[in-house]
Amino acid sequence: MGRSAEVDAWFEELDHPLKEVMLGARDAILDADGQVDECIKWKSPTFTFEGNIASINPRARSHVSLMFHQGAKIPGHSPSLEGGGGTARYMRFGDKDELDAKRRDLEAAIVAWCELKAR
Repeated sequence: MGRSAEVDAWFEELDHPLKEVMLGARDAILDADGQVDECIKWKSPTFTFEGNIASINPRARSHVSLMFHQGAKIPGHSPSLEGGGGTARYMRFGDKDELDAKRRDLEAAIVAWCELKAR
């Protein structure tokens, strides 16, 4: 569980200006809760626990975009989650400093999802 060789290989091949920020987001997600796994779905790293949690969108070039597939269901309040639709929410990081500033929110969202799904 946890880190996947498939995702390691995906990152090895990735040519992206914010690759290091993506890797930092990956670390934060996997470190937040040991129940989280990762895989490649939709040609993107996707983090899972009892369903899809979030995927990194590699097509965004000016920021790292992390889509929480069912983010509207995550309990609690996360000021870094964006979006008002009925299902998805997004968290974006323009650089390492922004990731560092939002890391606690990111980790809290992952923990909240895992607690919700573990019930």
